[in-house]
Amino acid sequence: MSQQMTCKADVSRQLADAVWEVRLQLPNPVEFKAGQYLMVVMGERDKRPFSIASCPSSKSEWLLHIGATPDNSYAMEVLDKVRADGELEIDAPDGIAYYRQENTQPVVLIAGGTGFSYTYSILQQHLRLSPERPLTLYWGSKSLADLYLHEELERLADEYEQFDYHPVVEDASGNWPYSIGLVHHAVMAREQNLADCEIYAAGRFEMVRVIRDDFVARNVPLENLYGDALSFI
Repeated sequence: MSQQMTCKADVSRQLADAVWEVRLQLPNPVEFKAGQYLMVVMGERDKRPFSIASCPSSKSEWLLHIGATPDNSYAMEVLDKVRADGELEIDAPDGIAYYRQENTQPVVLIAGGTGFSYTYSILQQHLRLSPERPLTLYWGSKSLADLYLHEELERLADEYEQFDYHPVVEDASGNWPYSIGLVHHAVMAREQNLADCEIYAAGRFEMVRVIRDDFVARNVPLENLYGDALSFI
């Protein structure tokens, strides 16, 4: 059950050109499931969702990855409020597209941009509790510079035998060893048994819609596909 609370908040670091990490200090420990989100309360009828990027083992301090450009007032106003007030009113946790850690199917995580924060929470929980279960993370972005935790993910892939990290960029130069193009095209090219996987997707609504339509057309059961955007498209 979600609860409304006032948290201390600060912009803890800049992750990329237009992505910031926001740290929330909760007034009391709150349990959540990997892949859930919170609502930032900007007004009585103005609540804005952001995925919790932290592992559920962290119950008193949560991290958000907020992508914001000057023309994106929806997110920029939240950052401005953090910087001005040092706190945020939130309603949390929320979301039904959380990680089903009791299942045994191979896991495929698909993220576009800062939709990565959703998959990052799931990845951390997975490696903590079920590292023997195969998991592949596909992270799509315009360029390598937008993959703000790229080196950490490569390190984790080296450390955990059953974790495969495969970033996908639209623009690449030099000897880019991964895929170029659209992230879900890379998934379909590499995953031979996609219908047998448990799939979690986060990004722009139009991206998730295309993933749903293309995957279902390839016999992926809709019940194997998770993403809170699916409730709205």
